[in-house]
Amino acid sequence: MYFFLVLFILGGIPSICKGQHENTCNVVPKDKYIEVGSDVDIVCQTSCVHGKIFWTINNRSVDKSLSNTINSSHTVLSLRNFTHQNAILQCHSEDIQQVLGGTTVKTYSKPSNISCFLHKEDQTREGSPDQITCKWEHEVNPSMDVNYVLRASSSEEPLNQFEICKSNSTNCNNKIDLLLIDHTITVRAKTFAWEVDSDPYTFNSNHILKMIPPQLKEPTVSDDLLVEWEWVDFSKWCRCQVKYSKVVNGRTSEWVINKNLTKVKHGNVTIEKVESCSNYTFSVRCALDKAPWSDWSQEKVLTTKLNKRDVKLRLWRKIDELDNNGVRKVHAMWTEIPSTCQDKFTYTIKQTPYKEHMVGVNYMDTLCGKSTCDVDVSKDAHRINLTVHNKALLEFMDSVYVPAIGESLPQITDIQTSTLEGVILVSWKAPIQPVSGYMIDWTHNGNQYQWKESNDTNTALSNLLDKTPYNITVTPLFDDKTGHGTQALQICSRVADPGNVTIHVKANDKSALVSWNVSQEACSDGAVNYTVFYRTQDGGPQLNITVDGTERVTSLKDLNPDTQYSVYVKATALTGTTKSSENSFKTKRFGPEFITAVSVCGSFIILLVLSLGLCCAVQWKKFREKVVPNPGNSSVASWPALSRQEGMCPFQPFSNPTESLCDRVYTEETQRMSISPLATGCNGNLMSDQTDEYVDPGTVPAPDEQNEDLVNHAETQHLSSPDDSTELLSSETSPYRSQTFVESPASKPINHCKRVPVKQPEKTALVTVYVTLDMFQQGQGR
Repeated sequence: MYFFLVLFILGGIPSICKGQHENTCNVVPKDKYIEVGSDVDIVCQTSCVHGKIFWTINNRSVDKSLSNTINSSHTVLSLRNFTHQNAILQCHSEDIQQVLGGTTVKTYSKPSNISCFLHKEDQTREGSPDQITCKWEHEVNPSMDVNYVLRASSSEEPLNQFEICKSNSTNCNNKIDLLLIDHTITVRAKTFAWEVDSDPYTFNSNHILKMIPPQLKEPTVSDDLLVEWEWVDFSKWCRCQVKYSKVVNGRTSEWVINKNLTKVKHGNVTIEKVESCSNYTFSVRCALDKAPWSDWSQEKVLTTKLNKRDVKLRLWRKIDELDNNGVRKVHAMWTEIPSTCQDKFTYTIKQTPYKEHMVGVNYMDTLCGKSTCDVDVSKDAHRINLTVHNKALLEFMDSVYVPAIGESLPQITDIQTSTLEGVILVSWKAPIQPVSGYMIDWTHNGNQYQWKESNDTNTALSNLLDKTPYNITVTPLFDDKTGHGTQALQICSRVADPGNVTIHVKANDKSALVSWNVSQEACSDGAVNYTVFYRTQDGGPQLNITVDGTERVTSLKDLNPDTQYSVYVKATALTGTTKSSENSFKTKRFGPEFITAVSVCGSFIILLVLSLGLCCAVQWKKFREKVVPNPGNSSVASWPALSRQEGMCPFQPFSNPTESLCDRVYTEETQRMSISPLATGCNGNLMSDQTDEYVDPGTVPAPDEQNEDLVNHAETQHLSSPDDSTELLSSETSPYRSQTFVESPASKPINHCKRVPVKQPEKTALVTVYVTLDMFQQGQGR
């Protein structure tokens, strides 16, 4: 091959390239397809460059020993046993590091692992096979369209091939008119780029003949299960398989039994030890020697009957204490007959005295439920007899001994319990007397019991409720009696993690008191220590404090005031850990010392304000309690008119001899009104310029007379000045609205008014005078 390639390069290429540019670089052939594992030669034309070249496959350098230079312009790359599915080969110049050309080489494989079988198209009818089906394997690019042709030839005429079927997948089938004894089959695969034939596959027709499925009969049940079937008799040796299965707790258990048959049209197989009252599914298939299996027959479902060997009542009892009436309640229990059994069973218990001289005592049968029953017995020894029967007269019996009160019977000692991954291990010491076995019973609530029998002095209790306390009792068994039971200390099936942790936080400004409670569950393990984790909610570092398992409170210190924190507590025990839910709290802005100081100062200020307010209230009350009358309601006599006579005083003297006879009495309002205009005297002079003259009290009319004169002359009274009349005596502005100025009888003649020498008074401050009620009492001297 290499010789012809050289001739092709030396002779063929120059003629092909004649007339073309001599400085050409290229790689040939292009887009080469080869069968996987074959050899290939690739030529690189290097007319455009000078110097050495090198090759790469998928950008990886090729060993230089695989490249051979033919002349100065052609280099050949020889690849042996090429297995790349798709490879890119490139030719490079070593001097200028340039790709001179490239090509792709793709591989294909031929079909393999051909298998065929002859069969009947209608699998429900007997007869000769009328169809052939073949399948094979072929590795090919999924995106590539491949067409297959299945060809066959007989052993007598191997060159005379005929087409069986065509397909575009790796299987095909077609009808056949003639059944050949020996023949050869070939599969041809063809695409647009390549075509390849498989290796020939030769076989015997009897080796590829597939039978129709056998016909399965209805299985029969006695103590064992009998499965029977029929099949087409080819007078040849064949093999069959019986498959049966059972569903238990949602899971299917499956078994297969093989059976070889010779020249018979029917077969059978016996299945032993099937479980009572269980649903089984059966099917059968057969095949000729070296031929493919037939399809499985149609399935049959059968419910097995109750078998005596499967009934083990395992009667046991639990005995209560003797009550005040001398009666003991015995709780009898046994293994229930499977509920899948369709027969209806009756359960009865009869208790009989154990002593020989009490044999004549008759007890009525007690009708019971399917698995438990309660009966009453005396303090004497008894035997409990259980009877189970159905309408078909199938009967089962069992009995158990009930010891008498105070009966001397052996019992086990030194009972020990432990747990391991949810299993309780129980061990004990045997009594001195020989025993036939031990009965172990256990319960988690005192109502539902489980029990088992053991011949050893130890046992393991499994299938327990998780993290649940159990009470366990071990009782020795004898030939016809039972000893006294010994109860172990209560033990949990598995010690749980510490109980749920709940926390409480009381925060101050720079510290917080964290306390927690742990729920006490039945099987919770005690905590070895507690760890308090806390951090600021703005993403600060997490801090922690660990305390002993006996502590339930701790203090967090050096906290930031007015800051939000999160905290949780983790309880750690030998069995695991329990974490509380995460709580948040906020520290106070001020501490308790600051609040105490502010409270003390505030209390002092409040007391001071209250004291001042109380003093002011007391003073105000005293001021309000002073007797200050309303002058408008006074009974004082009317003022006399201003005297125009000489030596006459304008006002009546007060009865107080120490006061000046001419002193005036004013209210505050009168003082303000008397400032302007000023009152005038007899001669038109201001009263302030005159000196009041002493007047004999005898000349002043009596108060009654003054009042009478005031009433009689109120409308005719005139002042010496019109202004005085409007300003000082107006009934609308004067506080003495019921009073008017009147003239005394001695001062009526105006022309007799005598001018009094004016005496300059001393300059004194204006004094406000208040009038008390006792000053104007009737009969007071003037």
